[in-house]
Amino acid sequence: MTPRIAMVGAGYFAQFQLEGWADAGVPVQALCDLDPARAQALAARHGVPGTYTDLATMLDAVQPTLLDVVLPPAAQHLVVTSALARRIPVICQKPFGDDLAQAEAMTALAEQLKTPLVVHENFRFTPWFRECRRLIDAGLLGRVFGASFRLRTGDGQGPRAYLDRQPYFQTMPRLLVRETGVHFIDTFRYLLGEVRAVTARLRRLNPAIAGEDAALVQLEFDDARIGVFDGNRLNDHVAADPRRTLGEFWLEGEGGVLRMDGDARLWFKPHQAPEHEHGYDTGPTDRAFGGACGRLQAHVLAHLHSGAPLENGARDYLQNLYVQEAVYASHAQGRTLSRADFTPSS
Repeated sequence: MTPRIAMVGAGYFAQFQLEGWADAGVPVQALCDLDPARAQALAARHGVPGTYTDLATMLDAVQPTLLDVVLPPAAQHLVVTSALARRIPVICQKPFGDDLAQAEAMTALAEQLKTPLVVHENFRFTPWFRECRRLIDAGLLGRVFGASFRLRTGDGQGPRAYLDRQPYFQTMPRLLVRETGVHFIDTFRYLLGEVRAVTARLRRLNPAIAGEDAALVQLEFDDARIGVFDGNRLNDHVAADPRRTLGEFWLEGEGGVLRMDGDARLWFKPHQAPEHEHGYDTGPTDRAFGGACGRLQAHVLAHLHSGAPLENGARDYLQNLYVQEAVYASHAQGRTLSRADFTPSS
């Protein structure tokens, strides 16, 4: 049966998920947004045949087999729970839930109703991090003991920071880690395993915003592996498009160092040998994050079609949110938190 996809939300990021559905070969049948003009304009650009302003009306008319929820956290709960009540599988945008308790409640409801709920956490689906994972598994680096990401988005300076693209960033009480850093919490988990301890120091560099815009986070893993996230949104980095990778990455092991530059090129320096470029398919340059949205969405379709293993199901994704909460708590308490401090006991 051909999947029927419906989407809720016509804001900034919806364009990328519509591109992703096109890349996955499954066109979106309908788009719902409270602003009819915004929905109609976006639908016209991407060839979506129907637009709605009421969720129930759209669900009745389209009978989707999957609902893509592209809404900010405060608007997610009602839409997600309404779809789950109809046993419609859901992909939900991150940040996932208005707070941790709401994310846990949506997860529990999906499990109770035996209906898939997936978080649209797409960074692990970028071609560069998929290739890093492949090279780890192939043994290129030998025993891996460290990873670091240096995030420099360059969009957070001055009183007009974020206003042209995502103005609500200015008033978020939690910004860098909740909105952006969580991508790399998930990426480090994808590459290094589960987080065992967290140490964090957060700062607000731009006085025009409410939340933190700089962070230094150390994540500890099994086998003495360390992940370091060093991010600020004020400075940029060397790249033709600074938003393609958002920064630069290093992965270190006994066999050498794998480095990613701002243009998503990978460079490998074997131990005590010259560095050379490692060629791979970096994905389409006209798609956000190398086409990661389409890869994630195709991955979800494969799960629904054949039961293929699923990444970023809601229950697994809660691990990212537990680590995220630990980052804020570590900063507030001025100490390292161990896994027992931030993961609920089963």
